[in-house]
Amino acid sequence: MLTNWAGNVIFGAREFHQPSTVDEVRALVARSERIKAVGSGHSFSLIADTQGDLVSLRQLPPLMEIDSAAMTVKVAAGVRYGELAPFLHSHGYALANLGSLPHLSVAGATATATHGSGDRNGNLATSVASLDLVTAQGDTVTLDRASGAVVNLGALGIAVAVTLDIEPAFQISQRVYRNLPELDLDIFASAYSVSMFTQWRGESLDQVWVKERVGAQTQAWQGKQPAMAPMHPIAGMPADSCTPQLGEPGPWYERLPHFRLEHTPSAGDELQSEFFVPRSQAVQAFQAINGIRERVAAVLQISEIRTIAADELWMSPCYQRESVAFHFTWIKDPAAVLPVVQALEEELAPFEPRPHWGKVFTMRPAVHPGFAGLIELYDPAGKFRNPFLDRALS
Repeated sequence: MLTNWAGNVIFGAREFHQPSTVDEVRALVARSERIKAVGSGHSFSLIADTQGDLVSLRQLPPLMEIDSAAMTVKVAAGVRYGELAPFLHSHGYALANLGSLPHLSVAGATATATHGSGDRNGNLATSVASLDLVTAQGDTVTLDRASGAVVNLGALGIAVAVTLDIEPAFQISQRVYRNLPELDLDIFASAYSVSMFTQWRGESLDQVWVKERVGAQTQAWQGKQPAMAPMHPIAGMPADSCTPQLGEPGPWYERLPHFRLEHTPSAGDELQSEFFVPRSQAVQAFQAINGIRERVAAVLQISEIRTIAADELWMSPCYQRESVAFHFTWIKDPAAVLPVVQALEEELAPFEPRPHWGKVFTMRPAVHPGFAGLIELYDPAGKFRNPFLDRALS
């Protein structure tokens, strides 16, 4: 039985494939009637499920090829950020941002617009310069960031390589502060990356994780007392799975994620949902969620609030609007969690929420009209479709 990381998705594939070359991927796609690619398995939705062929790209050669003139790196689709980042750093380069988990595959995270935090940081897909995609006939095409195909949900083909923008390596320091009395949007602008955590048991925020680029620190946190020992976002969980927090500068890839690659944060004992609203309406959205906080808290492990810059990626939840994302790590009980997710969607409806494609949601997402044209061009027979995409894209 093949499942995702959390075990809430049991894949219905008739056969599981792990090709070791791009030519094998092309041949597999050409002969398959229905096929989907699975990344690192960290999606909680049915986005990668299929009744046909399921393919993992982890056995492809781990290509990581730097072009210093173009300031890009070409990466095999199955490479994880936790593998790419130290390679880049060893050559003096960095990515602009990382998600909270380094365990994610590059192709899977960018296809679903997974993100980190920072007022001026886009989601991980905004670093994609181009991607190499195997389309329905087994052909390989290279599509650039202007094509509308970067956040592709696996609906256009199977990405076998992704080319990312890079920049010079930098240092980050990280501190955790406790008990912020209320949501303050100015705090998000106070550092390179800021994450707020709450259990929705009151107006205050339990923790604020502040990640500052060394040499670009602000004055906002001077005089405020940080936590004196490392902390985990979830009370009672060991902090040794988290990245260093006590203000000691370190490489970007050892501070921007919340968790270390060598640790599994929660062993998959959770479900997750996330909803993006306009940054300008973040306080009102916070108050709307706070209105049902008892229901939320009853099935919650922890909630994280982050900001993400606007982008021009058609299927991104941050398409053309600066956003605040409300993330919920739930207990692993779908029957108890789904009614609360629906209640959240209703409360957030006035703010036109957009869900994270890889998380648990029930609402109908917004779909850019141009994306249907891409599907018709690259997958007219629906080889890469599944019930999840049929509902989401209809």
